[in-house]
Amino acid sequence: MSKTVQSGPPLRDASMLPDATESNPMRVVHRVVFPADRDLDVLPLYMDSGDVPNSPLRDDAAGATSVQIQSSGTSLHPDDLLGRRSVRVRPGQRLSFGSYFNAFPAAYWRKWTTVSTVTLRVQTSGSGSLVVYRSNARGVTQRVESFRVSGEETSVQELSLAQFGDGGWYWFDLIADAEGMTLISAEWAVPDNGKPCGRLNIGVTTYNRADYCNNTIAAIAADSDLREVIHEMIVVDQGNEKVRDVQGFDELAAEMGAQLRVIDQPNLGGSGGFSRNMLETVNGAEADYVLLLDDDVMVETEGILRSATFADFCRVPTIVGGHMFDMFDRSVLHAYAESVNLWKFLWGPSGDLYHRHNLATQNLRATPWMHRRWDVDFNGWWMCLIPTAVIKEIGLSLPVFIKWDDAEYGLRAKAAGFPTVSMPGTAVWHVSWIDKDDSVDWQAYFHGRNRLVAGLIHSPYHKGGDLLRQSLATDVKHIFSMQYYAASARISALHDVLSGPDHMHRTMAKRAPELRAMKGKFPDSAMQQDPAAFPPPRRRKPPKKGKEPSAPKLYALGPWLLKTLIKQTTIPASNLSAQNPEVAIAHQDSKWWRLSQLDSAVVSNADGTGASWYKRDSRKARALLRESVLLHTRLRQDWETLQKQYRSQLSEVTSIRAWEATIENAKNGSAQER
Repeated sequence: MSKTVQSGPPLRDASMLPDATESNPMRVVHRVVFPADRDLDVLPLYMDSGDVPNSPLRDDAAGATSVQIQSSGTSLHPDDLLGRRSVRVRPGQRLSFGSYFNAFPAAYWRKWTTVSTVTLRVQTSGSGSLVVYRSNARGVTQRVESFRVSGEETSVQELSLAQFGDGGWYWFDLIADAEGMTLISAEWAVPDNGKPCGRLNIGVTTYNRADYCNNTIAAIAADSDLREVIHEMIVVDQGNEKVRDVQGFDELAAEMGAQLRVIDQPNLGGSGGFSRNMLETVNGAEADYVLLLDDDVMVETEGILRSATFADFCRVPTIVGGHMFDMFDRSVLHAYAESVNLWKFLWGPSGDLYHRHNLATQNLRATPWMHRRWDVDFNGWWMCLIPTAVIKEIGLSLPVFIKWDDAEYGLRAKAAGFPTVSMPGTAVWHVSWIDKDDSVDWQAYFHGRNRLVAGLIHSPYHKGGDLLRQSLATDVKHIFSMQYYAASARISALHDVLSGPDHMHRTMAKRAPELRAMKGKFPDSAMQQDPAAFPPPRRRKPPKKGKEPSAPKLYALGPWLLKTLIKQTTIPASNLSAQNPEVAIAHQDSKWWRLSQLDSAVVSNADGTGASWYKRDSRKARALLRESVLLHTRLRQDWETLQKQYRSQLSEVTSIRAWEATIENAKNGSAQER
């Protein structure tokens, strides 16, 4: 094999590349990879063949304005994928690796690690051109270097990270001559910092998602490079459909050997399962990190390896999170960077970001906002690496069962000096929350309670800023929407918050079953899957001027709310509405201001599997609204006292000792039930 060295030192990875030297050790931190399942739907996440202008801006009469740039993706044939790391470039074809998984996120390495240079190493056969690019924080593409390759060659280029203060990526393109060419492999390496490679535990929490879990175990078992850094994969199984019972599990367990451990535990929710993962990792004293994974995901194992490697080079112990792609629309990036609005105390996309970006129609090179470095407050626990040093310092998860555990942990870590990085190129495919609305079922309790608890602990504003007003407004919307089950669950949450922090561990194992048991009392929670389960819609009188209700204008909001309040709490629903729903409403149309104008409605659920019959009850609405107002008033009056309690007891509530006691109590309670 001939060798072309354009510039820079030889490389090594964790096990030393063949051409490394002891005086200049290098470590591979980011390998160019392709989808293991050869799925054409996800190819735009790995490579791109579309032509994209070198700037996201254009000049016109009005000056420079931003424009949408369409990237055509790639027309690559699956037969051109020659392996996990190799691809054929057909004659005259240009392939760009300026893609989500294969570009190098230089700005993140510049900001969070001790690294100042990165070296690109590309092995090719055939003839053509190799072009190296970089971008800046505005998404402007800049050519760095280009050179010819022929035969079998290894091209090496050392690149500075100095100019990536606010954003930017590195990547390369391959352009084949008439005979075509092949990418044998490519990787990005950095100067070795001399520290041993960190050992990794992978922690999965599952509740009756055994098939998904088995698929994740299989993907990890098949990646020999990842397994070199794994100490254990710990599956905390909290369901009654066990992972061990899935066909093929025994073979996977034999293949993984001591690297796989399944722990059965009563259902303590996501926070209980992930706390068990943290607990086992800290007590085991073998792993430097635990990477938390949801049970209903598909993994890109290279991203897991990148997370651990990135953490090895961070200046301080750092939480490294992965992004979320939509499992059912696999080229769609659902969550990229998230923060908590401390005034409203509500999590959501950072800055002016938004959820849902389709990289099949607008890839990385054509998406200016993806070139900026986005700093975050937390990362969702669908994929999140946490150093054991952080766990030892700040404790385990808040005992909240589900919801807000990841956001609160990120805020707690940030306050202790441990940042969170949502790292590009590390991601899972996960069932996105656009196809479910858990705020109207038993989980409404946890949405409400956990947001308030996290606000008491972390809000920097007097009386929690706008949090209490927002909480009350949410209750009002549920009540006006005839969602009495959700409103009742949220009122239970207010009672628990007011009782103090001791209630969290005490109610950990029993609150969710109690909430589910409440469902029979509320027609709005009785979902029917058969479309013929409900009588046909009938109205006492047609809608005004033939139009359905619309959102009230801001200037008329006050009078509209007063009129709606009087109707909701004092005027009984019509007799006809109890016999027939007035309308059938699709989930996406079930806005609170529309439902508030009706006496009854059949409303579809978010995933389209069924519907519920909402029926207005003025007496119930009046009682729920009165209790919500009184409890929010009490919460505002007692805010400072409660805040001191929750903050002073935080370290104890999240301690290993407290969690061990809760897990043991749950086991004993489960044994007594049996």
